[in-house]
Amino acid sequence: MVDSSLTVAHQQVRGLKFFLLSLQHFVAMFGATVLVPLLTGLDPLVALFTAGAGTLLFHTITGGIVPVFLGSSFAFIAPIIMVKEQLGELAYATGGIFLAGLVYLIFALLVWFVGTERVKRLFPPLVTGPMIVVIGLTLSPIAIQMASQNWLVAVVVVVTVILTSVLLKGFWSMIPVLFGVLAGYAVSLPLGLVDVSVVQQSSWLSVPHFILPKFNWTAIATIAPVSIATVMEHIGDITTNGAVVGKNFFEKPGLHRTLIGDGLATSLAGFLGGPANTTYSENTGVLALTRVYDPRVLRGAAFLAMLVAFLAKFGAVLRTIPTPVIGGISLILFGMIASVGIRTLVNARVDFSKPKNLLVASLILTVGIGGATLKIGNVEFKGLSLAAIIGIVANLLVPEKKE
Repeated sequence: MVDSSLTVAHQQVRGLKFFLLSLQHFVAMFGATVLVPLLTGLDPLVALFTAGAGTLLFHTITGGIVPVFLGSSFAFIAPIIMVKEQLGELAYATGGIFLAGLVYLIFALLVWFVGTERVKRLFPPLVTGPMIVVIGLTLSPIAIQMASQNWLVAVVVVVTVILTSVLLKGFWSMIPVLFGVLAGYAVSLPLGLVDVSVVQQSSWLSVPHFILPKFNWTAIATIAPVSIATVMEHIGDITTNGAVVGKNFFEKPGLHRTLIGDGLATSLAGFLGGPANTTYSENTGVLALTRVYDPRVLRGAAFLAMLVAFLAKFGAVLRTIPTPVIGGISLILFGMIASVGIRTLVNARVDFSKPKNLLVASLILTVGIGGATLKIGNVEFKGLSLAAIIGIVANLLVPEKKE
């Protein structure tokens, strides 16, 4: 059941409004979710199906109270390509993904034994605030790269989102992303940025190319350890989502449950031939923008993803959305995430006149945004995951300056 405390009267949505809000979340996650399989050789329709199924599985395990969407993880792109080149078959890569999801269960067990309170002490606002800022700002170059393909279109999208958010009232003010996409699409048509032939050539129905996993120690050693780093990203994403919603999901449903949900969703994806799943910052950005936190809307988006996996024609229409349109949307959504991190620090009244606070925050920001990398064997800690580890250690070891 959905926790009613997550929503207020005006946020309860039904019918057409529910569909439009779900569609908005679907559009927000679509580009990144299909990009991973396009880069690795996996089937994009399988990725959509496993993203939807994984999201529903996550919501079931966590009691349906965490408003997140799970889509394709970028962290596994390089290892998947490596396995594909070494062994010549993607089924071995999906076998590694299947086991990578099970690694999450080990971390969930550790959280269960150690206790949520001890875990929370590792992630005070001094650590989580800069971590959230890193999530938003490290994504910003992607938004700039996409928007720069046609700044006119991107600016139209940004202006439309701003105007609809500020000027419209009621329900219509809750779907600025959809308005932005429609406006950007309309401007892109006369500019020749939309290839409608893709839609004309596409069939109406198709079956995703599901494949069963195969297991090889080389593939497992290459892919499974990546989950050690993505667990840290999961903690950051759940922290961000809770900060946006105003709930502590570490306590309810519990970090161990969100880890189990994310891990099993990844294992399900690997079992069916899809890329690893992860909680999506794009959808958290939509939450921050619309302030509609009803988890049912995310589940609606999950059902849409599973449906579109079999509707090739509709999927073709979405694939015609020009890159600068997605870039314009991302400029706002990724910035909203970074702003939530700043709000976390402000609300906690973190005192930056204290040297310790300055040092811890600066380390997280520079290591995370700078993309520093630490490789231990086949495990690579990079960006947010490395910044989180350094931030936690620094917060524990750097002493407070005595007055």
